[in-house]
Amino acid sequence: MKWLRTLAVFVGLFCHAPQAAQSPSPTVGESIYRQGVLASGAPLQGTREVGSLGLAGADAACVNCHRRSGLGSHEGTITIPPVTGEYLFRARGIAAQEPMLHGYGNTLGSRDPYTDATLARAIREGLDSEGRPLNPLMPRFALDDAGMGDLIGYLKTLGTRPMRGVTATVLHFATVITPDADPAKRQGMLDVLRQYLVEINSAPFGPSQRPRAGKTSSGTSISLGQRHWQLHLWELTGPAAGWRQQLDQDFAREPVMALLSGVGGAVWGPVHDFCESAELPCLFPNVEVPTVANGDFYSLYFSKGVLLEAGLIARQVSASLKGKAGGTVLQIYRAGDSGEAAAKALTEALQGRGIEVRSKMLPANPPGTGLGQALHRAVSTDALVLWLRPPDLAQLGEAPAALPAVFLSGLMGGLEQAPLPASWRAHARMTYPVDLPDRRMVRVDYPRGWFSLRHIPVVALQTQADTYLACGILTETLGHAGDVTDPPYLVELVQESLDHRILTGYYPRLTLATGQTLASKGGYLVRFADPSGPRLVADGDWTVP
Repeated sequence: MKWLRTLAVFVGLFCHAPQAAQSPSPTVGESIYRQGVLASGAPLQGTREVGSLGLAGADAACVNCHRRSGLGSHEGTITIPPVTGEYLFRARGIAAQEPMLHGYGNTLGSRDPYTDATLARAIREGLDSEGRPLNPLMPRFALDDAGMGDLIGYLKTLGTRPMRGVTATVLHFATVITPDADPAKRQGMLDVLRQYLVEINSAPFGPSQRPRAGKTSSGTSISLGQRHWQLHLWELTGPAAGWRQQLDQDFAREPVMALLSGVGGAVWGPVHDFCESAELPCLFPNVEVPTVANGDFYSLYFSKGVLLEAGLIARQVSASLKGKAGGTVLQIYRAGDSGEAAAKALTEALQGRGIEVRSKMLPANPPGTGLGQALHRAVSTDALVLWLRPPDLAQLGEAPAALPAVFLSGLMGGLEQAPLPASWRAHARMTYPVDLPDRRMVRVDYPRGWFSLRHIPVVALQTQADTYLACGILTETLGHAGDVTDPPYLVELVQESLDHRILTGYYPRLTLATGQTLASKGGYLVRFADPSGPRLVADGDWTVP
């Protein structure tokens, strides 16, 4: 049960007494807190008085419940309090002056502040600062003195760094546009962002919402949700190798609290890596090839993009060729486009399954170049995968008589507006990593109405709807943040808020559990219902590959 696991890890940070003669090592303390790994490389071990379940390694890490920020969380009716140094060591009675801590009742006023020794006892023995038993579901951990010192030293650093780009009255955001971004998406995204900021700033004292958790450096400051928003445009130029330097310079010149939306082309990795390195939240950029890596935290995406599409195709191809000796897949893409990364992902997904994957890379442009010759090779394969844009799809011509199963990228091809010739429609299955048109109609009509009333031209509907959605998520998140300006906490609040959203735009559901960066995980395989027109029929249910 989730709540049981939550309480189990709740004590992930209660381990062994510190050694006063040594200086705490932030690296080791961070490893214990976040990964459940000791200085020796051995997994952290925990035992519980209730039941027989034990915890080890990542399952025992403090971050699972207290989160990266250390500001705690809520699991149903269970409140997991902060474990930052400011919270643990604060003197009795201070809580009444700290509105951001009221979400935890009068916890600070009902116990003595911890010392290093009593905190170590709590971690080892499950007794609070006054010797009272902590929740029995909370594991007890055995750390040596050095490990305990490292962990407590790390707790003292949590929540101590103010968020950049935040003043007493202004929140600074940036949006990033790469040089290979689609011009229509660029304009559509900027139109939505700029109009949204005009409106959010016209009513700076909107409806207040109760803060969920956290701390404040000033009980009299106005909440984040009531401050003015200022947008900075960071347009990258030149080859991707030089983007990191440009981003560093932009950030130094214009400190911001987060990147909001943005548009990328076939390459986004340097922006993602910059955000992870700078510990800068990057909220839902419009990209087809997001970077997905274990341990990443600050970059959040609506979808895995073409990499998700590759997973959907790999799943279907594997199922259709199951039991058949061999099997060959031909995929076609253009150099420098998103299909290049998608083709690589599909090849990796099918490796080891006895399926041969052949890839044909066409010149970057113009559309149609080399396409006919590449298609001649398709008749001898079991499946043909087209990672192509609408101009190429429109030039496919008549389908060969012996055409195999055909798959095409919905994101690259234009979803239901893909200009696939009639003779291809009977053979083709399109990946569709968003909700079906009739099911998302009401959710997408809402932003469309907003665009219409504000005379915003609809030039790239999904990009504009996703940008509007990202702005709405941020607005809701800031309404719960009070005046906590801790970068990890902003990401954590975004993760919390998604589960409660009704308006999710193109996506049937958005959710981000701890450690996840992709809010929508699945998609459909669809086919066109008619020789012409946009009507689609799903081959099956929503699938998470």
